[in-house]
Amino acid sequence: MTLYDVLLLGGAGLIAGLVNAVAGGGTFFTFSALVATGMPAIAANATSAVAVLPGSVASAAAYKQEALANWRHFALLGVISLAGSTVGAIVLLTLEDAEFRVLVPWLLLAATVLFAFSPRIGAFFRRKGREAAESGGAVGRIAGGIIQFFVAIYGGFFGAGMGILMLASLAVTEGDDFHRINAAKVILSIIINGIAVALFIVSGIVEWAEALVVMVFCIAGGYLGVVAAKAVPTVYVRWFVVTVGTLLSLYFFGREYL
Repeated sequence: MTLYDVLLLGGAGLIAGLVNAVAGGGTFFTFSALVATGMPAIAANATSAVAVLPGSVASAAAYKQEALANWRHFALLGVISLAGSTVGAIVLLTLEDAEFRVLVPWLLLAATVLFAFSPRIGAFFRRKGREAAESGGAVGRIAGGIIQFFVAIYGGFFGAGMGILMLASLAVTEGDDFHRINAAKVILSIIINGIAVALFIVSGIVEWAEALVVMVFCIAGGYLGVVAAKAVPTVYVRWFVVTVGTLLSLYFFGREYL
């Protein structure tokens, strides 16, 4: 790595940690910065996943009480997430880098749209969750489990925007209990990212030097993000991520298709 690479990756990791602590979307920054250093897209995706995982693990400590109170229910969702993430990671590893690069602009665009409409998506699924609870909950739990499986596939494959998808799917099974939903999201994110990271490490595609640089700054950004979350409205952070996601989507579309 050159000094420029270290500064680029450090800055991306710092911003990723900040926005993840407030609204999510840090993968936009870490993945794109790793690609900008010349790293192949699949390796950049795997390295980014490794770099941001410790931040998720740290967040889980804040939800220890909710996790212990709901461990049976979370365990079932965890098994579903484990299966889905394994499928997604294996599919990624079967692709050639050129094949994955063609998908990157579409994946970034999809994640950007998710961030832009996340409040409406969340409201829609919370309403469906209330309706499912009123009708007995069994259909809602089954539907939520199926949705979670596909969310986990996406998370194992790419991951940007996964948190928003998960908040939507969990609203179907968990209703309006925000702390329970967020606790489940954090725990399931660790499971999804953890199995994907394990497969990426075994496959030998993780670039460790770059991963460590991003990881250190991402942890620092996460700490600062706790302070920022109290001072900056989430909506501003969300639209910052959406703006960056749009620009990155346009850049990768231009790079691959023009």
